[in-house]
Amino acid sequence: MFKKILITNRGDVALRVLRACKELDIPSVVVHSTADADSMPVRLADESVCIGPPSSAESYLNIPAILSAVAITGADAIHPGVGFLSENADFAEIVAAHGLTFIGPEPRHIRAMGDKVEAKVTAANAGLPLVPGSPGAVHTIEEALLISAEVGYPLLVKAASGGGGRGMKVAETANNLKEAFLAARAEAKSAFGDDTVYLERYLSQPRHIEVQVIADSYGNVVHLGERECSIQRRHQKLFEEAPSPGLTADQRMHIGSIASEATRKLGYLGVGTMEFLYEDGEFFFIEMNTRLQVEHPITEEITGIDLVREQIRIASGLPLSFTQDDIKFTGHAIECRINAEHPETFMPTPGKVTAYHAAGGPGVRVESCLYSGYSVPPHYDSLIAKLIVRGDDRTHCLARLRRALEEFVVEPIPTTLTLHKRLVEADAIKDGNYNIRWLEEVFLKEQ
Repeated sequence: MFKKILITNRGDVALRVLRACKELDIPSVVVHSTADADSMPVRLADESVCIGPPSSAESYLNIPAILSAVAITGADAIHPGVGFLSENADFAEIVAAHGLTFIGPEPRHIRAMGDKVEAKVTAANAGLPLVPGSPGAVHTIEEALLISAEVGYPLLVKAASGGGGRGMKVAETANNLKEAFLAARAEAKSAFGDDTVYLERYLSQPRHIEVQVIADSYGNVVHLGERECSIQRRHQKLFEEAPSPGLTADQRMHIGSIASEATRKLGYLGVGTMEFLYEDGEFFFIEMNTRLQVEHPITEEITGIDLVREQIRIASGLPLSFTQDDIKFTGHAIECRINAEHPETFMPTPGKVTAYHAAGGPGVRVESCLYSGYSVPPHYDSLIAKLIVRGDDRTHCLARLRRALEEFVVEPIPTTLTLHKRLVEADAIKDGNYNIRWLEEVFLKEQ
């Protein structure tokens, strides 16, 4: 096992990894920017090192500063958490070149799945079902028109790099394909420095289903079921649940087996998430996230598996502590992402929190670095807390969620707590009858 782990992240993610380290009796180091000097992870870590000013580029993305923190503290492993450098293949290679362990997948898998065009080719070779579209990158509008004649409309023009909905445009007909193609390329170039795009069929009412997989260095691969992540705004997830209310038991087993087998064929190591669109009984692979997911707690709640603990064990060279047959799915879990955003305009609302009370009671888990007197900085992602609720079944879980949302207090800054209170009363949520377009095209328009 490692002698000391350096955590290159912030907020609730850093706190989550820190807690796993403490339970494994591994000393931890948290790096931080000057804006996060008073954060909860910094207060609770065994050691902390300031690596730069508030700007992410000068702190959490500053590889030389991170390596200096390693040299100062004597850490022998780095956990990248979520975001920042967690899916940076170059960083993973640099870490290994310095004789350290990167607690994550091998660089080749990060690189292959980080480029959506290469990811599609890799996925196809691993036997995953794909959305019909271009076999690779599309470089000209003439090429796009030829492919559209085979695939049909509507078409989605997608950036090969990046994510979060940027560099994605819909072409309803051939008449607006050129406009969508040029707009997607320009946005991709601006956001990611790479204007490579590809085409795929635009699914009108799909659900977003993802499967959690985990693999060790001994060839053992296990899936931990699926998560429903269809409640999204601008391709950003707000509300997730496990298991999906839209799948049957047979469909659940089917997609889990497909994801496991593909992970095995890839020779993958560590935790990962296979993401699919599901429509009319068919699954289509869209991407693989080669890191821990923000929504991993709901999988932990229905399986009893500590994913971060297992991630660290695997990176240290130990085998998985369970087999597929050991996994029992029990109950239902939902996660609400509480963001420092106005619940109607979604504008960021950084500022000082003067009153904070986390929900509690049976089946309630809160992951947050908030405390009364904490100032939410304006420099980073607006996620400030995750409310995770588990129940015996979905009805029980929703009842607990309503109660937990009423208990949760974050004041005076506006947050998405009020949005979630409205969400749980919507008929589509109660019935589990929603898709990735429902929030924006139905719910928010009715409010």
